[in-house]
Amino acid sequence: MKDNVVNITCLHTAESNVAVFDAAAHALGIPKGVLRHEVRAELLAAAEAAGRLTPEIVQATASALLELCDDAHAVVLTCSTLGPAIAAIEGAARVPVLRVDGALAEKAASVGGKVIALCAVETTIRPTTALFAEAATRSGASVEVRLVPGAWALFKAGDNDGYLTAIANAADAAYDEGASIVALAQASMAGAAGLVKKGPEPMSSPTAGLAAAMERVLQKA
Repeated sequence: MKDNVVNITCLHTAESNVAVFDAAAHALGIPKGVLRHEVRAELLAAAEAAGRLTPEIVQATASALLELCDDAHAVVLTCSTLGPAIAAIEGAARVPVLRVDGALAEKAASVGGKVIALCAVETTIRPTTALFAEAATRSGASVEVRLVPGAWALFKAGDNDGYLTAIANAADAAYDEGASIVALAQASMAGAAGLVKKGPEPMSSPTAGLAAAMERVLQKA
C-alpha cells in the first residue's frame, strides 16, 4: 500500500459488477482511486458446473482473497455463492475480508417482520439462506430466500434489462405477499431496486457492503 491512501479491493466473478460497485462507491462519497477490482469469473463458473461450492473452489477463492490482502486495507468478496470461503482464511488475513452480502443480511434482518431475499443463481441459495438465517436470530425477523426463475439465464445472455425487470417483478410479488423488506442478495441485482413499485426500495449489497468495509478500515486506522 502506497502513500497511506486507502485501498479497498473487490473480488468479483462478473466483469459487469465493476461498474455496479463503482456506482455504489460514488453514491457513498468514496473518492476515486479507493476501489480496486479483481475479476475471477472462473470461480463462479466452477461452482455452477459442480452445482455447489466444493472444497477445491473454497481453497481457490481463499487463495485469491489472501493474495489481494497483500496490497489492500480491506478486501470485499462480492460473489454471494463464494461467500462461505471467507471462513477458510479466518485468522490468516492481515486486513479485514468481508462478504458483501454480510452487511446486507444484518441490515435487512434489522427491519424485522417478513424479510424476503431474492437470488438469481441457484448456487447462491444455500449460502444466502445460512447468512440471512443467522442474522435473523439476532433480530427475530422471519426470513425467506427465493430464486427468481429464469433471471440468471437472462443475465448470462447479456439481457441486462430483462434480468433487472425479472428481479423487480419478483420483488413486487414479494411485497404483494406482505414482505416488510426485500433484499437483493446478489450484487448484480442492484440495478433492479429502482424499478420496484409496490413497496420500499429493496436493499442491495454493493452499498451496504462497501459502507461496512469503509467502517472497518476507519476502525482499524
